[in-house]
Amino acid sequence: MTVESTAARKPRRSSGAKRPAGAASAKTAAATAKTHDAEPQLVQLLTPEGERVEVADHPDVAEFAAFVADITTDDLRGLYRDMVMTRRFDGEATALQRQGELGLWASLLGQEAAQIGSGRALRDDDYVFPTYREHGVAWCRGVDPTNLLGMFRGVNHGGWDPTTNNFHLYTIVIGSQTLHATGYAMGVAKDGADSAVIAYFGDGASSQGDVAEAFTFSAVYNSPVVFFCQNNQWAISEPTERQMRVPLYQRAQGFGFPGVRVDGNDVLACLAVTRWALDRARRGEGPTLVEAFTYRMGAHTTSDDPTKYRRDEETAAWEAKDPILRLKAHLLATGGADEAYFEELEAESETMGKRVREVVRSMPDPDTMAIFENVYADGHALVDEERAQFAAYLASFEGGE
Repeated sequence: MTVESTAARKPRRSSGAKRPAGAASAKTAAATAKTHDAEPQLVQLLTPEGERVEVADHPDVAEFAAFVADITTDDLRGLYRDMVMTRRFDGEATALQRQGELGLWASLLGQEAAQIGSGRALRDDDYVFPTYREHGVAWCRGVDPTNLLGMFRGVNHGGWDPTTNNFHLYTIVIGSQTLHATGYAMGVAKDGADSAVIAYFGDGASSQGDVAEAFTFSAVYNSPVVFFCQNNQWAISEPTERQMRVPLYQRAQGFGFPGVRVDGNDVLACLAVTRWALDRARRGEGPTLVEAFTYRMGAHTTSDDPTKYRRDEETAAWEAKDPILRLKAHLLATGGADEAYFEELEAESETMGKRVREVVRSMPDPDTMAIFENVYADGHALVDEERAQFAAYLASFEGGE
């Protein structure tokens, strides 16, 4: 494992009352300081400069590197294409929101490697429980990008059948999908299947009680689930140093299962570590917490302004670790791709962006009265009354302004 020097930030001093001096408190303080000063280990297989990490020089990554030993140049080109297409779609969605075509959008900018690497580690029979930002994982599962936008345009509640791609609907309630994933994984185990389940969430969600409950149940029942946390270091405007006192992946130890921190901007490492964790789950070894240490390059959502709480220097430092540029540098250096390939892919992404724009703008509005259907199985007098009132209200607008 290599070490990311920016991984462990010292927490800000609490404003609470001072504790009494004494030997016990001194030992506690010393132990806490030691924990905070230690730099968490980070699994990395591709450096920010695009160079492959030599396993001979870093034997501690050998276990993970073995899970990508079969990766070919074509596979790397495929991973690169996935990230480029996902970023292009994400950029188009952001533009559509700014133009008033979407009510809101949660960008994944900067997190492409974490999502594509983990998404490509999955088998078809594995099941995914996402949050609302897993556009890259949806791409890997074969969900049409335009189907992701219906909910954000307000024309449906999610435009895909979860059973078709084994990709659940987006979950807005923070952290609740980890419980859904745990329950599903418990069912998988009872059925005797060898498939696995993966649940995505962010660093902020890790502070939710639902996540702690999911960790508890999955550990006790040895559920075949991988908890994949994209630590983009900001829970909206709250930095990780105000959310937790230890590196996030170390939380798994307290629940009785392993945790691993991986370079979330290294698509190869994310692929390897997720394959490793899924393999553990399929062998009946229980849950794993994967912390993909990355950075949210854009706003939390399009209603957020990160310039009010983040330093430009911090953002600039992470731009140098861009996951797409990292893999591009590797492909160029190894002769895996040339400029013609990148230009062709750029044209393909523009075509996709145009299709997304056209489809979104042509999405039909839902039936306004459908909100009253299926509320009760046999109907209800109050619903009937409300339906009639709303119909009269709509009728008052007919005939022009």
